[in-house]
Amino acid sequence: MRRVALLVLLVVNIPVWLGQVWPEGAPPFAREVNIAFLTGTFAFLLSELIKRPKAR
Repeated sequence: MRRVALLVLLVVNIPVWLGQVWPEGAPPFAREVNIAFLTGTFAFLLSELIKRPKAR
């Protein structure tokens, strides 16, 4: 699941990055993608912070 979350965040990051580097080339939905990316990143990082360590 962690690998899938990272892959999704990476793919969603592409239009966010494009909007920063080349604003004229950003898609019209870039604002929504940016908000989704930031929300997803926040949720992922928060879940990693509060995740309990696995017993070995």
